[in-house]
Amino acid sequence: MVDRAARIALANKTVTAIILPNDLQEMPYQEPPRKHGTVHSGVGFRPARVVPHADDLKDAADILNHGRKCAILVGAGALHATNEVIAVADRLGAGAAKALLGKAALPDDLPWVTGSIGLLGTKPSWDLMASCDTLLTIGSGFPYSEFLPEEGQAKAVQIDIAPSMLSLRYPADVGLVGDAAETLKALLPLLSQKGDEWRQEIADNVREWWKTLEERALAKADPVNPQRVAWELSSRLPDHAIVTSDSGSCANWYARDLKMKRGMMASLSGGLASMGAAVPYAIAAKFAHPGRPVIGLVGDGAMQMNNMAELITVAKYWRQWSSPTLIICVFNNEDLNQVTWEQRVMEGDPKFDASQDIPNVPYHRFAEMIGLKGIYVDRPEEVGQAWDDALLCDRPVVLEVKTDPEVPPLPPHITFEQMQHISRALMKGDPHESGIVTGTLKQLFAGWLSGGDET
Repeated sequence: MVDRAARIALANKTVTAIILPNDLQEMPYQEPPRKHGTVHSGVGFRPARVVPHADDLKDAADILNHGRKCAILVGAGALHATNEVIAVADRLGAGAAKALLGKAALPDDLPWVTGSIGLLGTKPSWDLMASCDTLLTIGSGFPYSEFLPEEGQAKAVQIDIAPSMLSLRYPADVGLVGDAAETLKALLPLLSQKGDEWRQEIADNVREWWKTLEERALAKADPVNPQRVAWELSSRLPDHAIVTSDSGSCANWYARDLKMKRGMMASLSGGLASMGAAVPYAIAAKFAHPGRPVIGLVGDGAMQMNNMAELITVAKYWRQWSSPTLIICVFNNEDLNQVTWEQRVMEGDPKFDASQDIPNVPYHRFAEMIGLKGIYVDRPEEVGQAWDDALLCDRPVVLEVKTDPEVPPLPPHITFEQMQHISRALMKGDPHESGIVTGTLKQLFAGWLSGGDET
């Protein structure tokens, strides 16, 4: 049973459960008899090499070679195919956007990587999809079709190990069932070398976007701009770091402001957006890779729900790890902030304090109580030094930052309808009206002053 469970988990990339009755554990072991219905086992598993048919690869290459402006979308299925994605992108002169679970699939120091896509995405990713004539999707089930090309705008090729994922989000002219790395290796010799005119346009957009993000992160807030927390961490991320994020507004800053380097790993609850995942993910990362630095980004809502209790697990086991570097950064804004902004932007409803306000808990003091290091920051100029101190600490750290709940997690493309909703929320009497107006204007002006177009 154990061998079979391990093979299923490895083959299907899923959780398996072994249930043993109590009395079975006390019984002596016996080899299964040689008869009908018995269950046998054996050790070992190696994934199959899954590659599409040659004629399907040729059809896909014909589409990609014909396109002039190719966009690539990578997801979790491309995490092991970084080199192959880069080689194909270079051959096609393509730009690449990343679904949230594929954040670590490509390093962000490549000028043609536009970053995350979707509500938590970037403006260059929006522009990439809005302007392309060819789309290559690799290992992604990104669900927000409104951030993909309009149907009929682009010819599409999709690569996925699961046939059920083909054409699920965008109609694929050619669907290739196969492992991402192996399929891209087989596809590369069939592709023609493209010029770099399209890529230069993409790179210009990316360069301006990073300037915009810096200006937004450094904009004044009360007391600390939450974007600055992620921005200051980005340049300090150690090589081979593993980053986890919880669901909530902190996921916006994780998605946009952190630059991934080659060899890093990153994840969050990207399918269900379940709260409470960051600290358990970080603990799992430490057990799997005890020598690597691990950093988790958590909102105070998720911290109160279950992540504080998980710190006790950290306190119990951290001395077993070859490197003690585990940092849990808590964005303390006393608000269920993502839902508050969703109410305003998506529904036009003002914040409802009774459901959205949460208690102000001293998370850093709780860390100290259980033998960890606690650091508290409520001044923006102290954020960078706090990260430096946490990364050098001889034990796990809880870094608590008092952040401004009125800094809006703006989508990369603001629709007229969304602006109407915000206006409606203000007209209904949002209890934090002045903070909303000030925070939103600061973020929008940061984009305009750097040459961006947010409308």
